[in-house]
Amino acid sequence: MGQRKRIAVIPGDGIGPEVVRQALKVLSAMRDAGAAPCEWDELPYGADHYLQTGIALPPDEPARLSREYDALLVGAFGDPRIPDELHARGILLRLRTELDLYINFRPARLLARRISPLRTVDDRGVDLVIFRENTEGAYSGLGATYRPGAPEEVGIVVDVNTRRCVERLIRAAFEWARSRGRRRVTLADKANAMPEAHGVWRRRFAEIAEEYADLESEHRYVDALCMELVREPGRFDVIVAPNLVGDILSDLAAEIVGGPGLAPSANLHPGRTGLFEPVHGSAPALAGRDLANPFAAILSAALMLDELGWPDAAETARAAIADAIAARKTTRDLGGELGTEAAGDWVAARVRQRLGA
Repeated sequence: MGQRKRIAVIPGDGIGPEVVRQALKVLSAMRDAGAAPCEWDELPYGADHYLQTGIALPPDEPARLSREYDALLVGAFGDPRIPDELHARGILLRLRTELDLYINFRPARLLARRISPLRTVDDRGVDLVIFRENTEGAYSGLGATYRPGAPEEVGIVVDVNTRRCVERLIRAAFEWARSRGRRRVTLADKANAMPEAHGVWRRRFAEIAEEYADLESEHRYVDALCMELVREPGRFDVIVAPNLVGDILSDLAAEIVGGPGLAPSANLHPGRTGLFEPVHGSAPALAGRDLANPFAAILSAALMLDELGWPDAAETARAAIADAIAARKTTRDLGGELGTEAAGDWVAARVRQRLGA
């Protein structure tokens, strides 16, 4: 199986520790069966640590994590005691920017037709991925608020789109599509209303698409694409988009395939330590009540297994979750009656069964 991999685990806030604990159960089952030889260290960063120390993440911690670990698995961040979420930005955004994790990889695969809210899902099902730019765009942090609270209040955000970052994401999307046997890459933007910001996406996408003549390429404005995703989600393979556009599309796609409890993500820079996280948020109202769906955390761990070089183990985890949905061994949001712990136990046991352990 190759060299043992090291994982840094940051459970985070709210339901984060609960769902991450279930992902670690699945990883333990994989490790015990020899399918994924890995070890992990749990780190304390989150709201409690920030309130006790005033530090979200030590100054040199991103570099240390990148140097000493092969992957980062995190839960969720957000706590009502810190209304400005300063600690969350100080952890997630710092890791994304300082490690230059420019790909936000968001898969949306429908594991059972009954859990989609759409009647338009046909026999093709839904199996798409979104490549969202992760380091700039409208989330680059450039802007200002003038005279907050006054009648003349003004808020300004600068949407930054550099040719270098646009090109590397588009190329990554085409390369992934080609390597996975996908047929079509779709660019989503709002260049008709924001030509200054999104024109570079249109130009570079058209130029790079010529290098991938074996793949179909197309363009959609994001509002039109939202309608098409609802009407015919099964026709899409790979979508590539600027940061804000990709954020919106990713959440829509997640709802189409069953909701945030089934929404994993990966923050990637090929050849570097990646960060893997469920995208459902910390949901403090659910914390400690054994109600949270752990499947997004487990699916995020499966993405991590893919990147660490264990695709068979990753597919085993995904298959075990599909089995749980089919058997209704899920939390209530997916039609089952299990709590967080019992759902994690069921999937871990199913992984062992599938691996013959």
